[in-house]
Amino acid sequence: MNALGRHLVADFHGCTADLNNPDVVTQTLEKACEVAGATIISRTGYNFSPYGVTAVIVIAESHLAVHTWPEYGYAAVDLFTCGTSVDTWRAFEFVKSAFGATRVEVKEMPRGILSQSEMAAANSYTPIDCRPAAA
Repeated sequence: MNALGRHLVADFHGCTADLNNPDVVTQTLEKACEVAGATIISRTGYNFSPYGVTAVIVIAESHLAVHTWPEYGYAAVDLFTCGTSVDTWRAFEFVKSAFGATRVEVKEMPRGILSQSEMAAANSYTPIDCRPAAA
């Protein structure tokens, strides 16, 4: 199977970390990027009132995102990476441990599954140079 990316979608229950603190959630994702070998492009976090955080790390290889419900000790975790340089499962294990999840449900989905003809077409792709000609 020829897949362009790996997408882990997980439910973390029984979390003991401070899931209502956007710094804690964002820093956890940043460290997950580091241990997995991802390249951070940008980051954002938002604290909802009265509870909950959304944090997203955009990486060169796609993204890591978390949405939390601290009142339930729950985090929805979304880790999507492309290519072969990032270890998505290392990021997953880091976030699971950092959040102190006691029960986890995770699904792995290959993304961008290509047929043989699509692979062949991509291998023969020549990008167009749209830069203006030198004067």
